[in-house]
Amino acid sequence: MRLVKQLVLTYVLFFAVAIRANTITVCPTCPISSVQEGVKAAADFDTLRIKKGTYKEFNIVVDKPLVIIGENYPVIDGEDQGEIITIVSDNVTIDGLFIINVGTSYTADYAAIRVVKSQHFLIQNVVLEKLFFGIYLEKSKNGKVYHNKIIGDAVEEFNSGNGIQLWYCQNIEVTQNIVQHVRDGIYLEFSDNITIENNTSTNNVRYGLHFMFSNDDVYTNNVFENNGAGVAVMFSKKIKMHNNIFKKNWGTASFGLLLKEINDAEIFGNTFEENTIGINIEGSNRVEYKGNDFLNNGWAVKVRGACYTNVFKNNNFMYNSFDLSYNSKLNDNVFEYNYWSSYTGYDLDKNGIGDVPYRPVKLFSYIVNRTPETIVLLRSLFMDIIDFSEKVSPVFTPDNLMDVRPLMKKWND
Repeated sequence: MRLVKQLVLTYVLFFAVAIRANTITVCPTCPISSVQEGVKAAADFDTLRIKKGTYKEFNIVVDKPLVIIGENYPVIDGEDQGEIITIVSDNVTIDGLFIINVGTSYTADYAAIRVVKSQHFLIQNVVLEKLFFGIYLEKSKNGKVYHNKIIGDAVEEFNSGNGIQLWYCQNIEVTQNIVQHVRDGIYLEFSDNITIENNTSTNNVRYGLHFMFSNDDVYTNNVFENNGAGVAVMFSKKIKMHNNIFKKNWGTASFGLLLKEINDAEIFGNTFEENTIGINIEGSNRVEYKGNDFLNNGWAVKVRGACYTNVFKNNNFMYNSFDLSYNSKLNDNVFEYNYWSSYTGYDLDKNGIGDVPYRPVKLFSYIVNRTPETIVLLRSLFMDIIDFSEKVSPVFTPDNLMDVRPLMKKWND
């Protein structure tokens, strides 16, 4: 009964506030001609409607519950002076603004929009250009960053910021955003229960996605393409990465996906195509890799050590220079029911599973790990001969590292 009364009281208060809320119009020729003046004049839960025009402002502090809506994308020009909008209140919506010229600093992380210790916020339909940091969420929770376009002009790491950054956040949805030409497209640190879905992060200086010390997060249906170093996932647990695309991340230090100290995670249904390394794994345990496509990579999977009790099942390894690289003689990882385009075995009982186990680690990959210059011999007959000898009688690679049930046809979920 007490809970029912509380709910009724909440609804009554909500409708009472909604009835009292006013709409304040801001335009260059209106009595209120700046966004900051509009914020000061507004009462809690009012709507601030910004008409089309250019507003040269920065350090706009939103310290009360408001809905700020732009009509026909009014431009807020920070003139490179510093941070542009800072939200320090709960229940704030920013919708339909065009924000440019965020200040650059080597001592402060100026952002186009910063949210500080707030919740129940919504940032949507915003276009950000000529920025340092784009959308920066700090110690905030229960909010949503939806359908924004963030286009930077970053050239080097040291003087650029990230597109969308979360620091010490919880229960945030980041969906349907486009992020390009910044340092890291999406960056998370100490942020738990985050959903990253249907975003496109491309052509960034460093990582398309980068997160550390962030647990119980879900990443689905995102595209990470042509980023300087790919995607880096470090020091986190209980991560789910489903149905993402990691594509064309090329370079001497580039990966489709870098996993470092990741435990108890799911890597399901992803596509790794045309990367220097599809997945680079280090110190990661109890991770399940299932239903992924590895297409035309240099290395599909490179395991650098201290990786135990992982399962690779129902993956397609197709036309990679190396399907698997391994630098240890110990192995308790399981490979089964994967399709390997270079498998040459047979299936006499026609059950779709090869009768001969497949050894995915080539001796040549072991040699290249030790002496990278030998990569020039990749297509030589000599390398084919020594790979065959290692397959027949393993010396350098773990004897039990094999797919004992290789698929004869590509896996289709």
